[in-house]
Amino acid sequence: MSRHQGSNRKRKVSGRQGAGQRRSLERTSANGKHDSLSRGNAPFKSKTVKKQNANLDEIRLNKYIANSGICSRREADENIAIGLVTVNGKIVTEMGYKVKLNDEVKFDGRRINPEPKAYVLLNKPKGFATTTSEGKGRTVMDLVANATKAKIKPIGRLGRNSTGLLLFTNDDTVVKKFTNSKTGVPRLFHIELDKNLKYEDFKKIQEGFKIEGKLIAVEEISYIEGASKNEIGLKIKNTGNTIVRTIFDAFNYDIIKIDCVAIGHLTKKDLPRGNWKLLSNQEINTLKML
Repeated sequence: MSRHQGSNRKRKVSGRQGAGQRRSLERTSANGKHDSLSRGNAPFKSKTVKKQNANLDEIRLNKYIANSGICSRREADENIAIGLVTVNGKIVTEMGYKVKLNDEVKFDGRRINPEPKAYVLLNKPKGFATTTSEGKGRTVMDLVANATKAKIKPIGRLGRNSTGLLLFTNDDTVVKKFTNSKTGVPRLFHIELDKNLKYEDFKKIQEGFKIEGKLIAVEEISYIEGASKNEIGLKIKNTGNTIVRTIFDAFNYDIIKIDCVAIGHLTKKDLPRGNWKLLSNQEINTLKML
């Protein structure tokens, strides 16, 4: 069929639409397919490019604030406009400003988090380091990797060979409650020493003593009922087990075992070693009231 005959079989169009179609250009590729260069295809092409270049790690500031539960997006825009919001220490008043999830965003001086609050309790086994850093071998983060999508971190630490309860959260308010040595949440440890704890040393620890001029105070200390005198119960408002070792080092005792058996009202009941659980609403509310 000749080019002329082919063109006669084309459906005729008239008016502005026909003129637009006649002005469209077509380029025939080597395989016989037509690559349209018409103006009508341009928006589709630009949308595809825009989608590919989108940064999935960024979120609009007003949405970030709304996700944190502070207020609605519209109210967030109003608060941004009057300078109540800072990003990484700088006041931002620009509408549509985008932030990354790891940016430090503060609303009226208080840091906020766009993630839902998560609270995970782990019964830590031996051989896992309490750290979020990579390259440290097996860590507690490996054990709670499937607990939640929220960016939780452990509160305080237990040594690699220490065992027991460890709480993870992304709730800064709860973290501050734990890390305040005066109003913090007490933790109960079961400690095994290399020898029996002398009663005079027991009394000194109970009453409080100083190391290099700093007062070391515990909430409670007791012998474990039914066990030998080298097994001790120690309750203290501190997030790490370093202070526990410091206490007994001061009296020339070596620690054989450290096991955190309770954090506030939270215990290891029905939580086998190496397992984790999400706190119930009742447990979370009680934790916040401690």
